[in-house]
Amino acid sequence: MTTHPNAYRILTINSGSSSVKVSLYEMGKAENLVLSGSMKRIGLRAGLFQIKDANGKPLVDDHTDLPNHEAALKKLFAWLEGNEPGRSLDAVGHRIVHGGPKYNKPQRITSSLVTELKELIQLAPDHLPHEIKAIQATSRSFPDLTQVACFDTAFHRHMPDLAQIYALPRHYQREGLVRYGFHGLSYEYILQELRKEAGEEVANGRVIIAHLGNGASMAAVRHGMSVDTTMGFTPAGGLVMSTRSGDLDPGVLIYLMEEKGMRPSSLNELVNQHAGLLGVSGISSDMKDLLDKEDEEDHACQAVDLFCYQASKHLGALTAVLGGLDTLVFTGGIGENAPAVRQRICQNLSFLGIHLDAQRNAGNEAIISHKNDPVAVRVMRTDEDLMIARHSYTLIRNEQNVPM
Repeated sequence: MTTHPNAYRILTINSGSSSVKVSLYEMGKAENLVLSGSMKRIGLRAGLFQIKDANGKPLVDDHTDLPNHEAALKKLFAWLEGNEPGRSLDAVGHRIVHGGPKYNKPQRITSSLVTELKELIQLAPDHLPHEIKAIQATSRSFPDLTQVACFDTAFHRHMPDLAQIYALPRHYQREGLVRYGFHGLSYEYILQELRKEAGEEVANGRVIIAHLGNGASMAAVRHGMSVDTTMGFTPAGGLVMSTRSGDLDPGVLIYLMEEKGMRPSSLNELVNQHAGLLGVSGISSDMKDLLDKEDEEDHACQAVDLFCYQASKHLGALTAVLGGLDTLVFTGGIGENAPAVRQRICQNLSFLGIHLDAQRNAGNEAIISHKNDPVAVRVMRTDEDLMIARHSYTLIRNEQNVPM
């Protein structure tokens, strides 16, 4: 792809526990994907380093050991520096899962911000350490390059107090033990695209966005602002997910500690890695696998039913928070690609004005409700990486006082 003279090249980095996803965008009058890539099975044998161009053509497909995140990113940066796409970067944008109570918008990364992020590790111990390492690795390879932190919690920081607090003694709230919510970058992207597709009136109405993927949550949005969401203090709360439990009675955890002798680390592993669809089915954490097997495997069927039941229940609760519903958006890997799941979630919600057109739903069309239904039900593809690029582009342009 030819570089446009006034475009900004922004690399996005999304660091997980055993993988790193990257994308490179040219941002300006247009938004153009230059390349995308991933480093998988970090810390495990037979790692995988892949880069594809904007058309999906493989540029790198390297099966190699990636002992840790630093080694994986070092390999990426070496490739970027040795190839034209990486020689003229203007910024790197990082998905940071947790911004704590303080950060409600993207921030230029400084040494003091990194110090603050380290202090927040206890709020997201499975995510923040890897994200901080990615920031530090980027600094070593590109010491003069602007880095931007894009917080997944920022979108929800303006929720009403009642949606944020737990019924615990006040001092815990002052210490930061509140409902933060997550998937904010996805929600922001969907709202921006909804505004483009359907207009300001629709985007500013009563909207519920269902981000259903390996991690799953819903957000109630009014006037473009988060009013409530299903995830809370950590991403383990709310809906049933692929390997996360969703909401649990606190007494369950107390029972497991006192009666089963489980330590906090074991509980963390249980509710985040061995619960959800995987735990209930005993077969797989993948929704497609379970849908394929539910006719002959009762536990697979029950896992899917529980996922849909809980999602339907939360959807009803969020509609009550909004005082009604105008638009429901399904997004995320399951939300975008599983008509059967969308149908089951919505099948008992006709009293809310939610009706699906079976043919449109089966075809994954953009609008899957009937034309004149009270609630418009949409299917929209999310793009958190592009949202990171947008935030980074906006921040550096504002710092340079360059008109958008």
